[in-house]
Amino acid sequence: MTERGGNPVKVVLVSAVALIDSEGRVLLARRPDGKAMAGLWEFPGGKVEPGETPEHALIRELHEELGIDTWESCLAPLTFASHSYDDFHLLMPLFACRKWQGIVTPREGQALKWVAPARLRDYPMPPADIPLIPILRDWL
Repeated sequence: MTERGGNPVKVVLVSAVALIDSEGRVLLARRPDGKAMAGLWEFPGGKVEPGETPEHALIRELHEELGIDTWESCLAPLTFASHSYDDFHLLMPLFACRKWQGIVTPREGQALKWVAPARLRDYPMPPADIPLIPILRDWL
């Protein structure tokens, strides 16, 4: 916990991935109705549970949310986001992944879209994800 204006702030660690297909497109997932920030597009991933590394959290989340399997050796650390929301502070490492097994399938009601890096800004995203776009675009 850190202090913001004298009040404790909860820090949430979330791991995210830029899945990159053979055409160089990046997978975005649309947050389903009923979830916070519903309707916004984001890089797949999720909360890092106690005792997990960010890489293991991604491996678990990709299996649960998209039905694919990958390996720690296929997750390349790319950058991170650090963003304060009203009720928590998000710390989010972003990994790049070009190799996985299985077919990407939405398993949690989310819409999926493969997007060319130059078109990522066309999709409304949570505030923490937006600064990741130019870094990802320049890297690809």
